[in-house]
Amino acid sequence: MLRPVSAGIISGLVAFTSSFVVVLAGLEAVGASPAQAASGLLAVSVLMGLCSMLLSLRTRLPITVAWSTPGAALLAATGAVDGGWPAAVGAFVLVGVLIVLTGLVPALGALMARIPTPIAQAMLAGVLFQLRLGPVLGVAANPLAVAPVIVVWALAQRLSPRWASPLAFLAASVVIVVSLTAAPSPSAAPPLLPAVELTVPTLTVGAGVGVALPLYLVTMAAQNVPGVAVMRSLGYEVPWRASMVTTGLGTMIGAPIGGHGVNLAAITAALAAGPEAGEDRQRRWIASTASGVVLVLCGLGATAFAQLIALAPEGVIPAVAGLALLGTFVASLRSALAEPEEQLPAGVTVLIAASGIAVAGISAAFWALLVGLALGALLRAGRRTGSAHSG
Repeated sequence: MLRPVSAGIISGLVAFTSSFVVVLAGLEAVGASPAQAASGLLAVSVLMGLCSMLLSLRTRLPITVAWSTPGAALLAATGAVDGGWPAAVGAFVLVGVLIVLTGLVPALGALMARIPTPIAQAMLAGVLFQLRLGPVLGVAANPLAVAPVIVVWALAQRLSPRWASPLAFLAASVVIVVSLTAAPSPSAAPPLLPAVELTVPTLTVGAGVGVALPLYLVTMAAQNVPGVAVMRSLGYEVPWRASMVTTGLGTMIGAPIGGHGVNLAAITAALAAGPEAGEDRQRRWIASTASGVVLVLCGLGATAFAQLIALAPEGVIPAVAGLALLGTFVASLRSALAEPEEQLPAGVTVLIAASGIAVAGISAAFWALLVGLALGALLRAGRRTGSAHSG
């Protein structure tokens, strides 16, 4: 019993502390106020904990649910949305609907599977590019505050890579506390108790096409599909329909509270489903259940975490976010360029997504995906024609 519980606690702590900064940054980028962003962090944390517990208890499988860190990074790169924060919330609801439909309608899942993996991963790599500059720009702007965070992260990568991002956040917290000791005391204590901020969803064409569609594709390509693959490699078959319906409904419920969505865990999936959760494979579901409890408790501290982030010196938080996304950026870039025949359209996709341009109120991620798919189709048609003529 002890090993599954301890593995679950580690899984929950790593899942939350490694990238909650990215979640807050993404929500504020698409129009959320600090209070609304804290509410969104509360929503996704509690919901991914509850969904983890529900799926684990129902299936007796170590299924863990997470927020989409790549999805949050996409929001941070997208910026202001046509229609403001209510339209972004409407896009989150639409993503939940699409995920539910993916579980219920096999044809939709088959359609998603036809999108070339290099193009989807290239879009993600381009989206992450600007955020990856955070450590570089931060150390140039504020070296005394940012350099210790980078050093701690680098040493952790050498000694215990799993804890690199959480330890970088811990180092950032120390930097924040030290900086506050030299600052005048605030006249009033900031709010620390969890608070829910409700938003009535609306939906615009720009938000639907420029936010919902890329967010859905990133969630599927970078979270749900790899999450199933990780679990399969560990000998577990994830119930696809139940998982998609559960996480899709969770996304729809959390959207009006500010959450951008929940999905199957990919990076942290092995923490609760691997050997560290005990030799008895039939009892590893206890680890994912314990992870869910930890995530709910972390979510209740969302307002306090958001307040801590708001007090950070210049450059510290972008550096933490950039370091948290480095592994995802490298993996997506490697996957994008893995197939020689797809390298050119994938490269174009990366460049357009990294540009951050918005045309007709629609984000660069959508245009990157559209151009990459079109160029890839054109080149494949040309190769088929050439092969037919040579035959």
